[in-house]
Amino acid sequence: MPFSRRDFLSTLGVGAAVSATGAPLHAAVTPPEHLVPLNADWDVSWTDRVNGKFRAVFDSPEIHDGSAMYRAIFWRDQYKEVYGTPPEEMSAVLVIRHAAIAMVMNDAFWAQHQLGKAEKIKDPTTKKWTTVNPFRAAAADTPPQWAKYSLEAFLKSGGIVLGCNLAFGQMVGMVGEKEKLKGEAARARALEFLIPGVILQPSGVFAAMRAQQAGCHYMLAS
Repeated sequence: MPFSRRDFLSTLGVGAAVSATGAPLHAAVTPPEHLVPLNADWDVSWTDRVNGKFRAVFDSPEIHDGSAMYRAIFWRDQYKEVYGTPPEEMSAVLVIRHAAIAMVMNDAFWAQHQLGKAEKIKDPTTKKWTTVNPFRAAAADTPPQWAKYSLEAFLKSGGIVLGCNLAFGQMVGMVGEKEKLKGEAARARALEFLIPGVILQPSGVFAAMRAQQAGCHYMLAS
């Protein structure tokens, strides 16, 4: 049964012991010897930041009301609550791919392409289709305890956000169609709408697998 973003936060608010719904944490793969990229087309330097004692990758092939993002954040919070684990010992990787790729686009992109309507996401205040990316940053009136539940806050706190380049092609296509651009010009324009700090990878599959090779446990958000 689908749940709303508000319901999700309410569940956290009552201190429930939340876990993945049916998606087990798989054993992390033993990190391989250092892999050296053959070219500089892809930024894989993020793997050097996956160095915490506890490591996990949260895979988001669908938006699912941002559940993968929320899980990545409260995973760290709950380890601190239960074990007193400091943030520097937690390495959280969030992979945005497939039908969730719109999450990595900024407010201007969401407004221009009416993604609120397309994704069936409403502004909780106006009850109308949202004109901003609701996952990018917390609204100004968000209570302090919930303000950290956003992509920008996650990035600022040391979290790693990886985007699927194959899925990003859909965003490039939308820009190209709307602005009458083609090829590299359309891609360059689409990149201007990418949330700063998000790192595109060849595919979401590559990103998720590479994170596991870096020692991350895997969780599929649903």
